[in-house]
Amino acid sequence: ATIVLWLRLTLVCRARFIKGQSPGLPNPTAMENATGPCGEERPREVQETTVTEGAAKIAFPSANEVFYNPVQEFNRDLTCAVITEFARIQLGAKGIQIKVPGEKDTQKVIVDLSDQEEEKVELKESENLASGDQHRTAAVGEICEEGLHVLEGLAASGLRSIRFALEVPGLRSVVANDASAPAVDLIRQNVQLNGVAHLVQPSQADARMLMYQHQKVSERFDVIDLDPYGSPARFLDAAVQAVSEGGLLCVTCTDMAVLAGKSRETCYSKYGAIALKSRACHEMALRIVLHSLDLHANCYQRFVVPLLSVSADFYVRVFVRVFTSPAKVKASASKQALVFQCVGCGAFHLQRLGKASGVPGDRVKFSAACGPPVTPECEHCGQQHQLGGPMWAEPIHDLDFVGRVLEAVSTNPGRFYTSERIRGVLSVITEELPDVPLYYTLDQLSSTIHCNTPSLLQFRSALLHADFRVSLSHTCKNAVKTDAPASALWDIMRCWEKEHPVKRERLSETSPAFRILSVEPRLQANFTIREDANPSSRQRRLKRFQANPEANWGPRRRARPGGKAANEAMEERHMVLRNKRKVPPENAAQRAARLKTFPCKRFKERTGGTGTRQCCYSHSPLAPGVSADADAVPDCPETSNQSPLGLGLPLSQA
Repeated sequence: ATIVLWLRLTLVCRARFIKGQSPGLPNPTAMENATGPCGEERPREVQETTVTEGAAKIAFPSANEVFYNPVQEFNRDLTCAVITEFARIQLGAKGIQIKVPGEKDTQKVIVDLSDQEEEKVELKESENLASGDQHRTAAVGEICEEGLHVLEGLAASGLRSIRFALEVPGLRSVVANDASAPAVDLIRQNVQLNGVAHLVQPSQADARMLMYQHQKVSERFDVIDLDPYGSPARFLDAAVQAVSEGGLLCVTCTDMAVLAGKSRETCYSKYGAIALKSRACHEMALRIVLHSLDLHANCYQRFVVPLLSVSADFYVRVFVRVFTSPAKVKASASKQALVFQCVGCGAFHLQRLGKASGVPGDRVKFSAACGPPVTPECEHCGQQHQLGGPMWAEPIHDLDFVGRVLEAVSTNPGRFYTSERIRGVLSVITEELPDVPLYYTLDQLSSTIHCNTPSLLQFRSALLHADFRVSLSHTCKNAVKTDAPASALWDIMRCWEKEHPVKRERLSETSPAFRILSVEPRLQANFTIREDANPSSRQRRLKRFQANPEANWGPRRRARPGGKAANEAMEERHMVLRNKRKVPPENAAQRAARLKTFPCKRFKERTGGTGTRQCCYSHSPLAPGVSADADAVPDCPETSNQSPLGLGLPLSQA
């Protein structure tokens, strides 16, 4: 319909031009009022909507044929902050200082992570002056010849690429690629609107083919950003080959139903791992994505080093660096682990795929791991274990790098709209135990033994009194991430149950709660609250776990031709078909009407029956050739009211 309207508009303009009526140049006022160059009103579908996010101003067609989700602003803000600190590290090693708008003009300590964060070099301004080199700077919006070469493989409207050009200093070029022709046209329009044509290069190609074409060392990208609709699995093989040595790879996954264990077979086909349904499913999703990235990189003698891994809203986001080293790729097997999780009490154990022995920095010997770490039945509740993974079992964050990003955002809070949330999430990440994979939750432990839930401070204090480490997790506000074994956790819960007893007579002898509580605790828990049990981020009341700010908060539908009209039609259809498989409960009148559709068996056989008013079935004569199926007739409740003669005769004979 849109094409037909535009063709009609073009024919009218041409006809006027042939008659000597030159249409002239478009009137800006007419364009703002959604009128065409001939003074006619433009179709409603081609009207534009302007969206401002960060420093970028993006024009979208009202039809919304190009995918845009405002929920992802936190994702884009965090990415700009991470790439800024990555550029500070990379350019600082070359003696180039970046200038960030709103940031104080001070010399920061530059940490060189080129050798997997093993060597750290501090570059000071005095040393640069002593060497005779003139101090060089890189500002936002300027081309830096030695800067970063960035690729956004799935750019859609180009918003993320334009924000990179307007907010991240030290860039050489940004390639905004998309396979959709309307999306690329919109990218070109928005690039001109924001005046960043010297930095942003629109590209129309399949993201995989574009990355495969940049496998040469001299043509690789320093930063690759992948934010697809759904799973990025089909792009990972090309991405790990197209990123430069020590380059940054940013990947978003929005298929959380798959990564959280709803479809385990699908998860294995996409990521090469089995996801388990558990309270720690979001952290396990992060570790499965890291495992998949490292597995793809290992095929080309490369490996990944995680910088930051975040689970937020309806997606997970990982930032990793990719390096090449055939010797260090051998250690990848020892970084992966299988998960044995009890189906009864939820206790889990990790089984490494490989074993690395030796002194760090010296010769390391690799061998097969020994296992399994569990017995056929759970030692706590007697239930079986389910197997998940493999997943990444090493730290998922580089705390030094996270601290740099947190400091930059805290000292310049006006740079991003979501700065407050970034501070809260990164603060919790810095408090996490880096060497403890997965976690338990308070409600999970309490519901297993059917007791009330202790407070977070009480449970954390009990672990600290027992000389165990404990922390929160940014993926769940009730998380208990600790190095304490499952036996110690259940001992603490047994002590808590003695103070808040449950009714044992209601517990089945085969239930996990009965078996756990039937054992006396070896550890005597102390629930006296300690000062260090309350984490710093909680004391400062940072925005750590944001509540949904609006209705329908979540992933949007895929962009489709027809845009907003098609989406509205789909929404109406969705509302009509919602809960179509659920049969609403019927009331007494509806049940009586339904039973009256069945003929009365006793009335048909003339052997007896009740009155018409008392019988719940139909006494109407059957049509010829129609027989009453006794098996299909529901049971009618017996009634005590018989015929007046008490002979069990039909009403006509009574």
